Amino acid sequence: MADPRFFSVHGPFTLAELAKLSGAGLGSPADGSAVVRDVAPLESAGAADIGFLDNRLYADVFAVSKAGACIVEPRMAAKAPRGMALLLSKSPYRDYARVAAAFYPDSDAADVFDASAPVHPSARIGKDTVLGPGVLVGAKAEIGRGCRIGAYTVIGAGVVIGDDCVISSHVSLSHALIGNKVTIEAGARIGQEGFGFAPDGEGYLKVPQLGRTIIGDDVLIGANTTVDRGSGPDTVIGPGCMIDNLVHIGHNVELGRGCIMAGQVGFAGSTKLGEYVMAGGQVGFAGHLRIGRGARIAAKSGVMRDIPDGATYAGFPALPVRDWHRQTVALTRLVKGKRRDG
Repeated sequence: MADPRFFSVHGPFTLAELAKLSGAGLGSPADGSAVVRDVAPLESAGAADIGFLDNRLYADVFAVSKAGACIVEPRMAAKAPRGMALLLSKSPYRDYARVAAAFYPDSDAADVFDASAPVHPSARIGKDTVLGPGVLVGAKAEIGRGCRIGAYTVIGAGVVIGDDCVISSHVSLSHALIGNKVTIEAGARIGQEGFGFAPDGEGYLKVPQLGRTIIGDDVLIGANTTVDRGSGPDTVIGPGCMIDNLVHIGHNVELGRGCIMAGQVGFAGSTKLGEYVMAGGQVGFAGHLRIGRGARIAAKSGVMRDIPDGATYAGFPALPVRDWHRQTVALTRLVKGKRRDG
């Protein structure tokens, strides 16, 4: 279930209604009367929820999911757990976008502020917290003790900020739960919608982004860095992470404790890092990867596959660093040889 601090669910709907509005087909006509009350990720869904499977990497999660219903391709139907109702679709992600939009038509609605005051009457501000000029605080937001909030920062409805945090000027925070002693530098954007679109025959459908951004204690987030909220699962920044300026973290990404990301690192969605991973400047991570504990990635590398614990990778596509050095030496020798031959 999406966090009610940030989202309001509509419905419920019968599975037959969801089939009609999405264009998917019922796996069994007998399932049409089943009542669905929410959308949820397969790993956390319950009997009243519907999820979707669009990537074979998550087939094992699908096979043990407790979801009451799921949108899947027909070829995956045989892997469904017993008792799960199915909507069969050639494009599960596209049809999920339509279903999620029915449950959450206002997922990107404007924030709630009091027109007469910069701090909404329902917001709570802790002792010794200082708000700079032009700060806006939305409905039911909570800011802990001893925080400093810089000028013209916007704190959205329902956002929770712990104690002793320093939020610089011109920061925007939405759909976020932030720990203690967190520093967020100027211009950072935390909790905005992730880049979620599903193709159909006439263009692209926007997929509601129904997760949150969770930031642990003692995290540093640099200037003009962006951290998208999750699409259903949350985006998570573990305690003690150090994130430089101009880093982009896509939806559903998880950083373990103590990770260090240098400037202009970029993450596609759903990649997960273990503890104490280090990435040099301008490293790019593809989506749905697993990066092991203590891995190190050299600057300007392009990470296209999983990396094991403790490994050091470099290059594009990124390889174990010794293999990358061997390739570089071999290429240099080849080029020199061609010059001599020429």
